[in-house]
Amino acid sequence: MNENRPLILVSNDDGYHAKGINALIDMLKDMADIVVCAPESARSGFATAFSATTPLRLKLRREEESYRMWSCSGTPVDCVKLALHENLCGRTPDMIIGGINHGDNASVNTHYSGTMGVAIEGCLKYIPSVAFSLCDHSGDADFEPLRPYVRRITGEVLRRGLPKGVCLNVNFPRLKEFNGVRICRMAMGTWYNECVKMRHPSGYDYYWMVGDYRNDEPQSDDTDNWALAHGYVAVTPTRIDVTSYDTMEELRGWGL
Repeated sequence: MNENRPLILVSNDDGYHAKGINALIDMLKDMADIVVCAPESARSGFATAFSATTPLRLKLRREEESYRMWSCSGTPVDCVKLALHENLCGRTPDMIIGGINHGDNASVNTHYSGTMGVAIEGCLKYIPSVAFSLCDHSGDADFEPLRPYVRRITGEVLRRGLPKGVCLNVNFPRLKEFNGVRICRMAMGTWYNECVKMRHPSGYDYYWMVGDYRNDEPQSDDTDNWALAHGYVAVTPTRIDVTSYDTMEELRGWGL
């Protein structure tokens, strides 16, 4: 690898074999050296979980002059931690990217997403980090319309960096062409009907975690849900500091 080129660490929650992460690599391989460390199989919904009690395995899957791909038996966050410790030959990446995810990570999905877990972990390490997601769960989703936007956003982050404690959550609607980019906030939404109870032939009950999503502020035009519904790429700056500063002032008035 060439130390005169930027270095990008890439991971996801769909697994190293997923079309989305391989499309991302193809989009960026001329812009930077790339190290991939991604789960060996799907880890959707793992958020920022890491393996505290289970030993992990790494396997080198592919190696080229400016690109290496590793798989990891753990979570997306495990992948980032291991890559920073083991796979980068002492270099600190210029950027960490999660994705491209097969599926929407807007609104409250931010808190469940393993793709966002990658970006959050990078942000916790003070490395500029971005998560890219496409609102299409299909294993054969078309990522090509995203190419110019992924390249432009990545290039700007490499050039400008991001504020300490801030990463970007970037979501694309399932379209061939987009109406542009909207810088927006996270919509407030709710998942409901989240559990389906089934009866196993052996005589016991089991459950599937599923659910339906509801946008709880559909008239607000400054949210990621609105942007996606109207054909825009939604870019949401996301803070690591979850402190409610307004509530701090209120609590001080409680006389605790």
